[in-house]
Amino acid sequence: MLDVLVIAPHPDDAELGMGGAILQLKAGGLRVGVLDLTSGEPTPHGSLKIRAQETAAATEILGLDWRDNLGLPNRSLEPTLAAREKLAGVIRQQRPRWLFAPYWTDAHPDHVAATELVEAARFWAKLSNTDMPGEPHHPERIYNYYCVHLKLVVQPAFVLDISAEWEQKAAAIACFESQFVTGRPTTPPTFLDSLRDEAAYWGKTIGTQYGEPFTCREPIGLGTMAGLL
Repeated sequence: MLDVLVIAPHPDDAELGMGGAILQLKAGGLRVGVLDLTSGEPTPHGSLKIRAQETAAATEILGLDWRDNLGLPNRSLEPTLAAREKLAGVIRQQRPRWLFAPYWTDAHPDHVAATELVEAARFWAKLSNTDMPGEPHHPERIYNYYCVHLKLVVQPAFVLDISAEWEQKAAAIACFESQFVTGRPTTPPTFLDSLRDEAAYWGKTIGTQYGEPFTCREPIGLGTMAGLL
């Protein structure tokens, strides 16, 4: 069973959106898994084999306890009833306390569909009298990470300091060479340079070197004020 399940539309979205948070959660002793909804292929420079190898390398760097792929169609991801049932079954089997999904507004249709699917599957996962595997389970919260296709500076609910985790997060992202290196400009600013600058922007908003933004449709509870910067 997992404490945290990060649901990503494609392999690499979890690393891009919250690789630093994943590393922190793991360092804190939590069991963290990633479920990629699609293979992410086809892409201009990738293949199923290349993408699988890149995902395995990034998974090792992040130290994930579990990772799987739901096998839904890339580029045409939709929150269908069949997809909802498949995802709800995984949630019932892995029984995470928290779910992480993309922010609900995005330029990439797959990302928007993914979040709608996660919200519906969270509800379905608690149903009884069903043929879905596992026992009923309802994760406490869905938190939303921001994806690279979002071109808006959306006010987050909180920004996590990932200064200590940035280099390791960057290494995990760099594993996806077919997506972020091959065929891209090599003169600065490169794609990875832009990611660093974006993380620096969010870090600046909270007075740290690097940060990752998150939000949530539901209230976020604090046990104490100790976690506030």
